[in-house]
Amino acid sequence: MKMRTLLSLLFVFAVTGCKAPQKPAMTDDTIVTSQVNGVTLTHRYAVSAPAEFTAVNTSYRALYPASLMSRPDFGGKVIRTLETGKTYEVLGQVEHFWMALADEGKEELIGYVPMRAVVKADQYEATVRKQSIRPKARKKATCVNVDGSGKACKDSNNGTWILD
Repeated sequence: MKMRTLLSLLFVFAVTGCKAPQKPAMTDDTIVTSQVNGVTLTHRYAVSAPAEFTAVNTSYRALYPASLMSRPDFGGKVIRTLETGKTYEVLGQVEHFWMALADEGKEELIGYVPMRAVVKADQYEATVRKQSIRPKARKKATCVNVDGSGKACKDSNNGTWILD
């Protein structure tokens, strides 16, 4: 009986020192999945999952070098900068009218940009052309009365005054 008790205690002390295997540490580059509104999103751990998600799955092009953020607001970390004119896949629209982006041909969420930073790929050329056409400013004539009987006007091309 004493031998059984001794062996039982010895076994308990031996097992007490064992620890359960630890989970691998999460780094910013660890790939995780999140379920949002019935859609499974694959993303890096550094990119937070959105609270709301409406699927889009369409090619868009960047209008300017916008900051790709880790969450759908300006309070997140900047992950990288978009390349102007480059095509990205918009996975969906999230809260605050931000777009969830993936690299072209991939389905992994890389970050978020404001809606105005991207435009549908088939509308890109027309949008850029429309933004580049600007009306010319009209030159305003600067004239003043001189002694009530005449006037003097400034030539806007060279800055000289002409008396009438």
